[in-house]
Amino acid sequence: MASTSDFRNGLTLEMNNDLLTIVEFQHVKPGKGPAFVRTKLKNLKTGKVISHTFTAGAKIDVARVERRKYQYSYKDDFGYHMLNTETWEDTTIQEDIISAPQFLKEGQEVEILFHADTETPLSCDMPAYVVLEITYAEPGERGNTATNTFKDATVETGATVKVPLFVNEGEKIKVDTRSGEYSERVKG
Repeated sequence: MASTSDFRNGLTLEMNNDLLTIVEFQHVKPGKGPAFVRTKLKNLKTGKVISHTFTAGAKIDVARVERRKYQYSYKDDFGYHMLNTETWEDTTIQEDIISAPQFLKEGQEVEILFHADTETPLSCDMPAYVVLEITYAEPGERGNTATNTFKDATVETGATVKVPLFVNEGEKIKVDTRSGEYSERVKG
């Protein structure tokens, strides 16, 4: 058991048979009435963010969660197979808990959040940026635009990314996995 004074961003709570993580919180002491804590909580199963207010000093159940490094191996009918980089143990997870499965390539390092008591995977976080090679892109014509213009390009994982006209097939680009947008061209 913990109380509202133990709140910090990233703390995982067990509430109403759900696992919720604190996205942000604010202690409020109004001039009149008791103090309270206003929070934004993210449901780890659904991804939905809700607002909740706790009275100051309220007792909460803290869930034990662990972040572990894994490496993506392959995908089949059972799901995505991940290899623990420390124990070499194979774990299969479903696509719905991966933050950006369209940018996942073989050998990619990911971080999986596990509920420590039940050993169930809760979420799989990709790195903020991944470097991918463009396998197909229409040739872009320079000089015919006055503004930034983008074209569709297919990367090695099969995903489609909007890239500037000067980026061509065979080049490597850095993609933001949170938004799915082109970030920059990678040299070499």
